[in-house]
Amino acid sequence: MPGGLGHNGGPAMDAGLSWRKHAWGRARAELMPVLPLEVVRRRVRRAEELGLPYRTYAGIRAATGRDVIGFMFSTNALRMLRAGEAPPEAVAGQLARIRGAARLGLARPPVTPAALLDWMDEAHPAPRPFATWAEARAAVKGALGGRPAHGCVLVGDTGEERLWSEAGQLAGYLGAERFFGAGL
Repeated sequence: MPGGLGHNGGPAMDAGLSWRKHAWGRARAELMPVLPLEVVRRRVRRAEELGLPYRTYAGIRAATGRDVIGFMFSTNALRMLRAGEAPPEAVAGQLARIRGAARLGLARPPVTPAALLDWMDEAHPAPRPFATWAEARAAVKGALGGRPAHGCVLVGDTGEERLWSEAGQLAGYLGAERFFGAGL
C-alpha cells in the first residue's frame, strides 16, 4: 500500500511502472501544441528584439498567453543606487537593444524618476519600502499607464521587488542577473 504506514516514499515497485511512465509522457507530448516553423522563427526574432533568451520568452508567452509589451526596471536592477549614478555600460547597452517594448523605470530614493529618463521611456516612483500589498499594487499599476499588466515583466533584484510583480499581476519577474547577464 504506497504511502501507507511505514512506507519510506521510495519509488513504486509494482508491475507496469515503466509502461505507465511511457504512456504518461506520450500523452503529455500529444497535448503540447506543435507550432508551425514560421511561428517559431517569428518568436525567436521577437525574443531577440526583447533581449531575452528564447526559452525565457517562450515561458512567459506560455504562462500568460500574451506577447511582452514592456519591462519595468527597478533602480536596484539597473545598479543605480545613488543620485547622479548611471547604470553600468553592460546594463545601458542591454537597455538600448530592447525593441518593440516599453522600458519603464521604478525609482527608489535617493534616485528620482527624472534621473532614469536617459535610459527609460517613462519613469515612476517605486513602491515605498515595506509598502502594503495595496500600495505596491497601486504604484505598479500607476506605472503601467493603462498598459495590460499581463504584458509587462518586472526586472528586479530583491525579493520585495518580486512581490511588486505579484501585487501588480504582471506577466512575470526576472532577476537582474538573468536579464542583464551574470557579469553584473
